Amino acid sequence: MRYFYDLHLHSCLSPCGDMDMTPNNIVNMSKLLGLDVIALTDHNTSLNCEAVMRVGEQLGLLVIPGMELTTAEDIHAVCLFPTLERALEFSDYVDSRRIKIRNRADIYGRQVRMNDRDEEIGEIEHLLLPSSGIGIAEAYSEVSRFGGICYPAHIDRDSLSILSVLGEIDPGCGFRTAELADGSKLDALKAMHPILDTMTIVTNSDAHYLENMREAQHAMELPSLTRENVLSYLDRAL
Repeated sequence: MRYFYDLHLHSCLSPCGDMDMTPNNIVNMSKLLGLDVIALTDHNTSLNCEAVMRVGEQLGLLVIPGMELTTAEDIHAVCLFPTLERALEFSDYVDSRRIKIRNRADIYGRQVRMNDRDEEIGEIEHLLLPSSGIGIAEAYSEVSRFGGICYPAHIDRDSLSILSVLGEIDPGCGFRTAELADGSKLDALKAMHPILDTMTIVTNSDAHYLENMREAQHAMELPSLTRENVLSYLDRAL
């Protein structure tokens, strides 16, 4: 069956995420847009995943716990996990390695943790944007140690992407999926980077604001809608 997805969304925990990106708003907007499965991927943390997953369970939307990792080279990579426990273990690991700079909410925005009732339960002190200290060449293997999968984010963008920083996707990195922000760029990118012919391609919104979330248009074929099946789809060898 075909299931519509958006596997790159931010909540109000991301410093650049709007305060309207609360657990209930994210899930309800996803349902209105016709999505079947989403992933919460805040910058360098998974601490709002539990709340969004709880709301998803209540409203019948599959939520995959994840993170948008900032590598040592300032490349963004989406990391997804089969369980909340594994996501939180990886989140703790990244927190132990990342650069710690006190957040300036007046510049970068607040970093707010919420529960499934959209109540504030805390705020992260250190800015979540800086490097995790994990290199792009080790990102896939590091995420795999925690049972997850990893792929380079928005490779078609002019900054914070593997192509803008390195110019190519090294097969040695192990990635089997790549993400586009704009699916119409795929043919041109394949002409320049033949490795994309061997990879699963997904298109996600990377929404930081409710108005940036997109109507259901990208789907994956799965035998049934489970976190394990979604991750297997993304981690398959073509």
